[in-house]
Amino acid sequence: MRKRSFFGLTKPCFNYELATDVSDMSAQPVTIPTPETVTLYIKKELKQTSSSLKVGTPVKTGQRLVLSEDDDVSTISSVTGTICAIAPFLADYGQKWTAITIKTDPQDDIDEAFAEAAKAPSLETLSNFLSACPGEPDIGPLVDERNPVHTIIIYGGNSDLLIDTSLYILKTKVDTINAGIEVLRKATGIEEIVIAVPEESVQNYSGHLDAKIQPFSSQYPYAQPLMILQNLTGRLPDERGTGSMGIHFIRAEAVASIGQAFSEGILPVQKTITVIGKDGAKHLARARMGTSAGLLLSTFGIEVNDQDKIIFGGPMTGNAIYSETLPIGPDTDAIMVQDKSVIPYYSDYPCINCGDCVSICPANVPVNLLVRFLEAGQYTEGADLYDLYSCIECGLCSYVCVSRIPIFQHIKLAKYELGRMLSAEEMNEQ
Repeated sequence: MRKRSFFGLTKPCFNYELATDVSDMSAQPVTIPTPETVTLYIKKELKQTSSSLKVGTPVKTGQRLVLSEDDDVSTISSVTGTICAIAPFLADYGQKWTAITIKTDPQDDIDEAFAEAAKAPSLETLSNFLSACPGEPDIGPLVDERNPVHTIIIYGGNSDLLIDTSLYILKTKVDTINAGIEVLRKATGIEEIVIAVPEESVQNYSGHLDAKIQPFSSQYPYAQPLMILQNLTGRLPDERGTGSMGIHFIRAEAVASIGQAFSEGILPVQKTITVIGKDGAKHLARARMGTSAGLLLSTFGIEVNDQDKIIFGGPMTGNAIYSETLPIGPDTDAIMVQDKSVIPYYSDYPCINCGDCVSICPANVPVNLLVRFLEAGQYTEGADLYDLYSCIECGLCSYVCVSRIPIFQHIKLAKYELGRMLSAEEMNEQ
């Protein structure tokens, strides 16, 4: 919901949709039929494949797939079937991944490897099997001995607008979230676990969830993880991320996946997702990871025409995709389509120093000065001089920019490139 002052002179205000605002939040998501093929990504460049990962190899539901036997980067098969293609995939920021396409069988044959490993919860089991499950549990920081984590924050809201996925999980999966919290405590030894929920919903979860409840405002962008961190600690992380502060963020759906997996001994392979049409109408769906975006859209009668825009995520921070054939992943919370007539196009028009981006920034970053360095590729200078790492990545600066500069994209690219440089330096020091 967007609100403006009567006089039209104050900055725009957006509010998140709350579970209490959604009349059918308790309704079951529409289950999307298992497609004829699914495509899964291993976030590693295709150089060689293991003997167990070849075209024609049969796979089982819940089977761990790796490019080489000693890899710690993997994906989980969401179906039973036969591998029919293995190909390189160019992801965001030029990242080189590997796409595994599987022709599905009608019946599921569950892989037994996880059931055996799940008898004793450990970080190794979580890292090997759960990191590619719905919600994409990020286990890496929990095993980083250089930056030990003492607090886990579960964010139960949706960081972007229009999305109902996390709200649905938080409202309907309390028992599995509690089971996931118990597994995390056993595997990590971390007792300090906080769940961030909308302030209007605190009374609904207090006493039901086995963790400390931290409320956040329903006004955008207060559900952003970095905004929650700022409100909790009064500070933001540096280039090393939240792990440098001993704090780790994890989605509510990820915790629910962990709880479901260890309770049932079977890895969850169906992702809950919000599908948003051109008219703003929303639908909750449940689909196998690797299902194409086009299948979800067609299920709800959403037609994509030439020059329409498909977005994975919400309207403020989502990523545009170029084809309906691209699959949903474990971190895809929403798919939305914008009609070509309402798409706000970016331009290369120069900054006019109107100051709108500065006045709307919730982190008080001097955006108009920062973006000048980022446009020129001077990322280190921008970070050092103009608080790049104070940015919480809400996208409001791009929304109000009169010159239509893609400020948000410049900032995300700068953080990615600086993170890549930092990783390379750390590897050289070892």
